[in-house]
Amino acid sequence: MTKSFVRTLPVVLALALGSIGISAVAQTAAPATAEPTTTEKVKEAGKDAVDATKTTTKKAVAATERGTKKAWHATKRTTKKAADATKNVAVKTTDAVETAGHKTADGMRSTGKAIGEKVPGTAENEAAKK
Repeated sequence: MTKSFVRTLPVVLALALGSIGISAVAQTAAPATAEPTTTEKVKEAGKDAVDATKTTTKKAVAATERGTKKAWHATKRTTKKAADATKNVAVKTTDAVETAGHKTADGMRSTGKAIGEKVPGTAENEAAKK
């Protein structure tokens, strides 16, 4: 072994061991952050609960409003259908009553005419004789 080799060997060994130590330090995980305390956990859980309640309440309100609108529109449609049906029935009833009244009046007129033809001195009797 030469003198220069003996002098450089400790330097090379020191550099090799130093680089191993540096890479080992670089590979270790960073120190963990402090865990939140129980109080902080409870506060965070409370905030989450409030947010969830707000969201659920908004959804419930929206669903109620939609249901109310649907019920209102259904009521309007049903009421309109009922009113139209009532009008149709009223028209049909009026027509039936009117027809029955006309038939009754015509029957009474023809009966009155037949009676008048038999009673002397009436216009119908005179017309029947001619």
